[in-house]
Amino acid sequence: MFLRISAFYLFYFAIIGVYVIFFPKALQMAGYSSAQIGILLSAAPLMRFIVPFLFLKHVKLNEKTFTISLAVLSLSVLLFYPALDSFWPLLAVNLLFGAAISVSLPFVEASALEILSRRIYGRSRLFGSIGFMLIALWLGKMLEGPLDALNYLAATTILTALSGAAVVYGSRKRSEKEAPSGGENFSVLRYWPLWLSFFLMQVSFGGFYNFFTIYETAHGISLETTSWLWSFGVLCEIAMLYFQGPLLHKNLLTVLRVTVLATSIRWLILWLFPDSLAFTFFAQSLHALSFALYHSAAITLLYTLYRQKALAQQFFLGISYGLGGFVGAILAGQFYGENLFLAEFFIAFAAFAILLTERSSRFSGKKVY
Repeated sequence: MFLRISAFYLFYFAIIGVYVIFFPKALQMAGYSSAQIGILLSAAPLMRFIVPFLFLKHVKLNEKTFTISLAVLSLSVLLFYPALDSFWPLLAVNLLFGAAISVSLPFVEASALEILSRRIYGRSRLFGSIGFMLIALWLGKMLEGPLDALNYLAATTILTALSGAAVVYGSRKRSEKEAPSGGENFSVLRYWPLWLSFFLMQVSFGGFYNFFTIYETAHGISLETTSWLWSFGVLCEIAMLYFQGPLLHKNLLTVLRVTVLATSIRWLILWLFPDSLAFTFFAQSLHALSFALYHSAAITLLYTLYRQKALAQQFFLGISYGLGGFVGAILAGQFYGENLFLAEFFIAFAAFAILLTERSSRFSGKKVY
């Protein structure tokens, strides 16, 4: 089962690599303006935020729904081909793609936490980082036209669907015998400081995901060196995912606070020393905390808190990476300049301060240690 879940992570995050890194360039090659590209790429994170609300009462995230989402994801990626040259059909396909992809990962995350131990989970999840990095390095050399990006997007999506089906088939017997239990009914308001911190944390990443390359090259760092900075961050992420197991048996609320504080320090370093390669590499090393350990601690904490495990993962991805990523991208565009990462520092520090208001005593008896 470890291999099946790892394969899903490998191909799923290869999709993300193609979509985030190369799809914007493919759209530019196809003749779309910057404004049109921004609208098209905002569709997926927006759907990632909206779709979880359908699962509160109307739909249940189970094996059947997951399988349907894989089929819709496969269909949507094929529809990119005929829709590529027309804005409105392409926007509709992006909305469909975003809706389908918002369902698939939460189901597997919940299954992984159910089936694998906390020590093994990170070692499975690191395959996602490997998939992201490999597709970035490979397609960076191979991309010559928009169809190249679509071909790789289609291939990684079909492989994701096949590996997702293998996860469902392999976990069926276990899930029938060992259904997830424990926790309380899902509610965002019950732990609102935690959820608000999730949102602000990802808002603070807007400047990094959208402008880091532009920011560093504007301060004299070469494009090639900047690509190594990206790769170094992913390598640190992989190392943390491999060794993080013991940390996930600590107080998870404390782990979250440390990682959010480290993120605010990371943005402050990028603001203070934008042209220092040594400090920038150090800032990138903090990706091990601000992404890898943070993400693992967050989804593990939610898994222990709520009875509806997959629904909690859906809302985490929707509120943080969905709505937070959407707002963060917009704000980063407004803040871009010398003080971009100073603004991101204040946003991340606000996430840390809000997280301090969440009382540890409210988590007592919920096995968050």
